[in-house]
Amino acid sequence: MDLRDFYLLAALIACLRLDSAIAQELIYTIREELPENVPIGNIPKDLNISHINAATGTSASLVYRLVSKAGDAPLVKVSSSTGEIFTTSNRIDREKLCAGASYAEENECFFELEVVILPNDFFRLIKIKIIVKDTNDNAPMFPSPVINISIPENTLINSRFPIPSATDPDTGFNGVQHYELLNGQSVFGLDIVETPEGEKWPQLIVQQNLDREQKDTYVMKIKVEDGGTPQKSSTAILQVTVSDVNDNRPVFKEGQVEVHIPENAPVGTSVIQLHATDADIGSNAEIRYIFGAQVAPATKRLFALNNTTGLITVQRSLDREETAIHKVTVLASDGSSTPARATVTINVTDVNDNPPNIDLRYIISPINGTVYLSEKDPVNTKIALITVSDKDTDVNGKVICFIEREVPFHLKAVYDNQYLLETSSLLDYEGTKEFSFKIVASDSGKPSLNQTALVRVKLEDENDNPPIFNQPVIELSVSENNRRGLYLTTISATDEDSGKNADIVYQLGPNASFFDLDRKTGVLTASRVFDREEQERFIFTVTARDNGTPPLQSQAAVIVTVLDENDNSPKFTHNHFQFFVSENLPKYSTVGVITVTDADAGENKAVTLSILNDNDNFVLDPYSGVIKSNVSFDREQQSSYTFDVKATDGGQPPRSSTAKVTINVMDVNDNSPVVISPPSNTSFKLVPLSAIPGSVVAEVFAVDIDTGMNAELKYTIVSGNSKGLFRIDPVTGNITLEEKPAPTDVGLHRLVVNISDLGYPKSLHTLVLVFLYVNDTAGNASYIYDLIRRTMETPLDRNIGDSSQPYQNEDYLTIMIAIVAGAMVVIVVIFVTVLVRCRHASRFKAAQRSKQGAEWMSPNQENKQNKKKKRKKRKSPKSSLLNFVTIEESKPDDAVHEPINGTISLPAELEEQSIGRFDWGPAPPTTFKPNSPDLAKHYKSASPQPAFHLKPDTPVSVKKHHVIQELPLDNTFVGGCDTLSKRSSTSSDHFSASECSSQGGFKTKGPLHTRQRPYFENH
Repeated sequence: MDLRDFYLLAALIACLRLDSAIAQELIYTIREELPENVPIGNIPKDLNISHINAATGTSASLVYRLVSKAGDAPLVKVSSSTGEIFTTSNRIDREKLCAGASYAEENECFFELEVVILPNDFFRLIKIKIIVKDTNDNAPMFPSPVINISIPENTLINSRFPIPSATDPDTGFNGVQHYELLNGQSVFGLDIVETPEGEKWPQLIVQQNLDREQKDTYVMKIKVEDGGTPQKSSTAILQVTVSDVNDNRPVFKEGQVEVHIPENAPVGTSVIQLHATDADIGSNAEIRYIFGAQVAPATKRLFALNNTTGLITVQRSLDREETAIHKVTVLASDGSSTPARATVTINVTDVNDNPPNIDLRYIISPINGTVYLSEKDPVNTKIALITVSDKDTDVNGKVICFIEREVPFHLKAVYDNQYLLETSSLLDYEGTKEFSFKIVASDSGKPSLNQTALVRVKLEDENDNPPIFNQPVIELSVSENNRRGLYLTTISATDEDSGKNADIVYQLGPNASFFDLDRKTGVLTASRVFDREEQERFIFTVTARDNGTPPLQSQAAVIVTVLDENDNSPKFTHNHFQFFVSENLPKYSTVGVITVTDADAGENKAVTLSILNDNDNFVLDPYSGVIKSNVSFDREQQSSYTFDVKATDGGQPPRSSTAKVTINVMDVNDNSPVVISPPSNTSFKLVPLSAIPGSVVAEVFAVDIDTGMNAELKYTIVSGNSKGLFRIDPVTGNITLEEKPAPTDVGLHRLVVNISDLGYPKSLHTLVLVFLYVNDTAGNASYIYDLIRRTMETPLDRNIGDSSQPYQNEDYLTIMIAIVAGAMVVIVVIFVTVLVRCRHASRFKAAQRSKQGAEWMSPNQENKQNKKKKRKKRKSPKSSLLNFVTIEESKPDDAVHEPINGTISLPAELEEQSIGRFDWGPAPPTTFKPNSPDLAKHYKSASPQPAFHLKPDTPVSVKKHHVIQELPLDNTFVGGCDTLSKRSSTSSDHFSASECSSQGGFKTKGPLHTRQRPYFENH
């Protein structure tokens, strides 16, 4: 790089922005054809440019440089030291410089050039416009040296005939100014007609009558002069031929016609159809069209005129940029000497047929067509001055200039059609070492035309780049349970620098203890075994550092994802799931949800559930884990269900695990207490007169097969203890004496005991009759059983003492007499009989008690046996089963004061002893619960059971009676209502309510709820 280029570079680096103080314009006016070294102007003087540095106060040496295009022959030159502008040896010819343009007097012919001022501190771009004034260096010329005109012999005096005009390339006053007819012979004269456009048309005037027979030809000269100094002129021979007479000449419809035609009109395109008429007839009316003599030869080459039709057509390609307006004179002649004249002005309209022109002039001198820049050059470094132009006009001539692709360069507009090519960003040798791009100039025509100029720029390298990773984020995947030392990937970085600055070493960042990295090759390996369930993703950094001074480095993030393998079995949240549901829950109800997890992912985590050993009692949703019942629960039948659940994942091979599930059936109070003791409603206990208060005289014992509070029982005497002689323990059911019996208490006492559970929400009740016979002895049991049977006629809410006393006194006397009278007679027989029978009975009763005690003290043993029978067909109880009535008390503690009405139906074998006025009817249908204890077999009574009937006394006040169970006459008092609704013991629904009333029954004002429960069968 020489000193000159250095200054240019420094100037462009300093020129970071171009404002009005930097970009300035000068205008000079000169004459054409000036000789060499003629001074035109002085740039520093004309712009008042100071050579003093304002910052330092020192004088600076400015350099003025003309920005020219390579290969151009400059018309002017600029002194690099003084800034003076001179002409060169290249002649400035205005007519050549502005060739093809129609410059009127007021129009200017000019050319432009650019000068830059260096160095950097004084950088300026000066645009200079040089206007070239015309010099009279061209003589006017006729289109032909010989001009022929034909004039009819009968032409009138003062008739005028046009003569082709002369042309002068000079303009203004240097153009055509005067015509002169030489040797006119007084026959012809000359007149000048000036058109609105300023053109001067010569016309030949006939001044005398012509006679073709006397003279048919006149030869003269016509002279044309311009107005320049010195004046220039030329002459042409004017030859006039006198032709024969033709009375009427043709006439054009329009003498002046203006048309427009696009410059791209194809050959053969019609321009205009001229039409002239002639009043003559025959051959004199035959009109022939010809171009006038003043039509320029160039125009005749572009357009063709049909001699017969007058149609003007295009015969060669038009070019508006060469000639925009063509004036055509058309003559219409019928053979006479005076043809008709029409002037046609053809305006060639612009078509976008010229691409823009790009004038590229470098500020930084290129070497072999390439500009060299350092990558350290600042932004806005000036490279070249670009001037664009377009020969088209208007929109077609409006040009925009841009760079074809994304490069770190841009074009900065300084004038309407000029741009500075500058760097737009910092250059990077490592990014791109060489740029080759096109500058595009595009006009606004449709379609748009483009022109391009190729620019090549090469950069010089600097060590300014750190290592660069191929990927800023490196993502890897590896399966778990890998082997140690497993190859993962090769991490690679590149450095655009060279030599040791491009030598790279690699280093792992923190959090990379599971990995090893080769410092030279970048090979990444696994140093440990991965477990996805412990850590699924590792994120760490890798540093690449070069060996420059100082070293440069960069980092990349590494993300290692551990892929799942099916190495984990499904895991239940509990090894043993326990769910609690209420009995009587409807089928298909949700009873629980199994929760299972799998530490794996994806398909390996997809778990399906199944039941292994349930016998179709439950349905398990394989995906949600919801367990639904396929049975209705009855805790008394089965209190729990246990089965295994299997979970299988979707891995290959699949893994599975199992868990135990227990469904616990929670109790619902759906069973009434069942009386165990006394064993029969017709049994009795003897209370001797010697019994002391507080002694236990009878026991009432009942069981409830529900659980919890539903099985807790409470015992209450509700009737038959009006004297308060007895008291029952509410918990144990033991009946004790409250006071010592008096003689007035002798006789049969009937206690109505209510046994109620503490169930929720409804308490269930059972009534039992306890007969106590107050007397020292009970010698005649049949008599007592007969008394018991007769007391059945007394309503339950009434005392039997009053009605039974007469029977008791009379019977007592009879018994005593019979005993005394017969004792002596049959004492031996009785003794022997009693002895034998007692021994036999003792053995039999001992066996029976042993059996009864074992069975009643262990009801679950029998319950277990009965579970095996739960699917047997249910049987209706035999006629010994009667309806049992429980009374629901609003005040259990005061139940002894409640009135009770009821009817007791007896079995068929006792009906024979009953009063004939009662119609017992068939035993009501019952439902047998398979797992209920079969209590009938524990109560076998050989005693006669008299039939009895309890008439209703008064309606029970606001008390609810629930028929909930059927029990045998032997151990439970039963009241019945044949119209009561019956409900299966397995149903969990609320009791249905109904009100019933019948003769011999008992009526309630409240609703009656029945629950019929089969309790045992007679074996």
